[in-house]
Amino acid sequence: MTPDTFLLIGLGNPGREYKDNRHNFGFMLIDRLAVRLNARGMKLQSKAIVTDAIYEGRKLILAKPQTYMNLSGHSVQGLANFYKLPLENLLVAHDDLDLPFGTIRLRPGGGPGGQKGVASAIERLGTKDFARLRLGIGRPPGRMDPAAYVLQDFSKEEMKELSAILDRAADAALEFVINGLDRAMNKFNGEIRE
Repeated sequence: MTPDTFLLIGLGNPGREYKDNRHNFGFMLIDRLAVRLNARGMKLQSKAIVTDAIYEGRKLILAKPQTYMNLSGHSVQGLANFYKLPLENLLVAHDDLDLPFGTIRLRPGGGPGGQKGVASAIERLGTKDFARLRLGIGRPPGRMDPAAYVLQDFSKEEMKELSAILDRAADAALEFVINGLDRAMNKFNGEIRE
């Protein structure tokens, strides 16, 4: 593959019952990118639904692992190996409990922060050094179990804001593709939600 090929993976759980869950924020972003970029064709590859698109001369491979969240690394590793991409051309998007709802943050790597899909990707790739797009969902209310919270659908109030958040996250992902992680971080990590 050429250096102009990028792999964008959104984490989530397959199945209609999970479609609007907070845990599926990564899937929602990949769907938004696929529509925006008029992605064509869809196939099952490395246990992921994969489609591709062209954006400003770059080839984008958009993927949603179908292994369930905790085993996402199988797809991440399989796709990275198949496309023979340098890890700097990989971006993994996922929900994040430690960021307020609607906040997006790009980061160059680091630990999983309790996100089991990211933990699986780190384990399978054998490195923490790959870019992430963290999509804030906020902490659960009261003493609610975080595992239960992430599997709930977004609230009606949150759903009203979701489209704008996904548009901003898609902008951040495309900035990463065109101008690299540092420029994307500088542009989007400083943004404060209204």
